[in-house]
Amino acid sequence: MCTGKCAKCTGDMLFPLGLLAVVANILLFFPNGEVLRTEEITEQVWYFPGVIGGGLLMFLPASIMRAAGVEGSCCANRCGMMFAMVMSVVGVAGALYCMVVSAIGLQNGPLCDTGNGEYNTPFINQTTEESYLFNQTLWTECKNPQNVVLWNVVLFSILLALGTLEAVLSVSQVVNSLLGCLCGTCMSKRQAGMA
Repeated sequence: MCTGKCAKCTGDMLFPLGLLAVVANILLFFPNGEVLRTEEITEQVWYFPGVIGGGLLMFLPASIMRAAGVEGSCCANRCGMMFAMVMSVVGVAGALYCMVVSAIGLQNGPLCDTGNGEYNTPFINQTTEESYLFNQTLWTECKNPQNVVLWNVVLFSILLALGTLEAVLSVSQVVNSLLGCLCGTCMSKRQAGMA
């Protein structure tokens, strides 16, 4: 497969992944479909891992990748592939940001009311052996909002998976773009005949 076509394909895959990351991040603001006050929302949600890391920092590289893969575009050359490589590194950074913040959100657990009317993070600083992720009976400690633990675990896990997939695609595009810089993008038979 030509490096240009591969870049376009990678860009096409990153757009829906970025959109899913943005949606998952927005849903984290509404645990169990409830609207909460600012101070009742888990801290890691406010770092916008899906909106910034998995979304905005992914859309720009994906656009450049698509442009590098379109025949006749100004980016479908060695210089364009070098620019796509630089932007793919930005995509890797965004994906890593999404992964790290999501992993911390999973590790710390949600912010919730444990029954005394005050919101806190009851699962923070637990060891791996006693982690709430492996012991679902602990989930009942969170009384309000209902199902907040499940909500956070599922959505942060989705963000972690999306970030990982985006990182893999972005790293593969760095390699692909490097090959495109060194070897050039493929030309169609018609263009080769004109040269």
